[in-house]
Amino acid sequence: VMSLNPEIDGDIPALIGASAAVALTGAPFNSPIGAAKVGYINGEYVLNPTVSELKDSKLELVVAGTSNAVLMVESEAAELSEDVMLGAVMFGHREMQKVIHIINELVTEAGTQSWNWSAPAKNDTLISALKEAVGTQLDSAFQVRDKLQRRDAIAAIKSDVMQGLAGRAEADGWQGGELSKEFGELEYQTMRGSVLSTKVRIDGRALDTVRPISSKVSVLPRVHGSSLFTRGETQALVAVTLGTARDGQVIDAVSGEYKDHFLFHYNFPPYSVGEAGRMMGPKRREIGHGRLAKRGVLAVMPTMEAFPYTIRVVSEITESNGSSSMASVCGSSLALMDAGVPITSPVAGIAMGLVKEGNDFVVLSDILGDEDHLGDMDFKVAGTSNGISALQMDIKIEGITEEIMKQALSQAKAGRLHILGEMANAMNAPRQELSEFAPRLITIKIHPDKIREVIGKGGSVIQAITKETGTQIDIQDDGTITIASVNGAAG
Repeated sequence: VMSLNPEIDGDIPALIGASAAVALTGAPFNSPIGAAKVGYINGEYVLNPTVSELKDSKLELVVAGTSNAVLMVESEAAELSEDVMLGAVMFGHREMQKVIHIINELVTEAGTQSWNWSAPAKNDTLISALKEAVGTQLDSAFQVRDKLQRRDAIAAIKSDVMQGLAGRAEADGWQGGELSKEFGELEYQTMRGSVLSTKVRIDGRALDTVRPISSKVSVLPRVHGSSLFTRGETQALVAVTLGTARDGQVIDAVSGEYKDHFLFHYNFPPYSVGEAGRMMGPKRREIGHGRLAKRGVLAVMPTMEAFPYTIRVVSEITESNGSSSMASVCGSSLALMDAGVPITSPVAGIAMGLVKEGNDFVVLSDILGDEDHLGDMDFKVAGTSNGISALQMDIKIEGITEEIMKQALSQAKAGRLHILGEMANAMNAPRQELSEFAPRLITIKIHPDKIREVIGKGGSVIQAITKETGTQIDIQDDGTITIASVNGAAG
């Protein structure tokens, strides 16, 4: 970003600029990408709302796509209906056509010539030999319901096939990487073909069935609030910590500095997927999934005026087989209620998938890791019983239609309501009292002219009070004084 108008976020111009730059190279690029941000103010969609307008908007949605279809959606919303969310996506897609048209005109004006490139031809002899060697073994492997056992079965098949074809590969000059790639393609086609033909998934579920759910709260006795949310082979252990306003995180953003009083951290340790890797700083996954989970619960969080605490949520993924970010949404909702944070409604999240071949398609509810990896869509929806609070969609094919999105949203709503019902067995409303270990805040108001007397010369009075009582005292310019004790007993 070389120059920034504080009223205009740089994300949409950056995406459009990148699309135009690639189109101008002449590189193999199916179509320019357009993008738009959509707000929802007073029942009307607003195209590319300013930062000021977004303060009054019930929606902030970013959509990107081609001239024919939608490719990506990212949004947070104030519990809006599926129809409003779908309408926002289609509104943004229609409006971005102007940008795509301008990029095409720019390419024509620049006289850019497309590269004369085509993908290397496939080795049909190698593929035929590989299919013959594999036979129906992959079909049987994909009937194994347990994730790790299924992975081991597929790995064993791959090892046996590679060894069996080693002599011919050496004679015909086939590379190991080429064989491995085509074996992966066979995995891809086997799983997809089975789901499309039988409408039964690799773990035996129907298309719209959610995995078994278990929810517990207060699982960590010393923290301010905690929960353990398990869905199938995905589990999130979530802890909530309450602090004072002074504990807020200072964000030094491009548009300026501000303080964030709701922190959400998502951790995905290697052991959660059976790997022995190094624990390092947050990576793309941790940052992106944490941000999405935070968006999921943001709509139900209290204001600082109503609940003047800094709130930190930490979601530790202890095991994962798909939808760990949505498990974090469910777990954080339960942990916040366990901590006594007055959220307006419980929140649940679900990840939807898609398998599409030609005009034949199926939408999958609560997808597994393999269904995410081998499918065409990862469509995450979070919300309450009243509506959607966050939505994220990534597409691996050339786009999806309004019909598919409508079915995915409808199926996601049914799944979300089911999950909320299961979560209610553990807790369905915030506790009336904070944990005995959480700090207590007392707020009083004095005349601004009296502030100097409370502080004292050189801070002598306020320092003496804090030293004697062990409290933390914050004074605002308007005379608002917040006194924080370390726990319930001290308060």
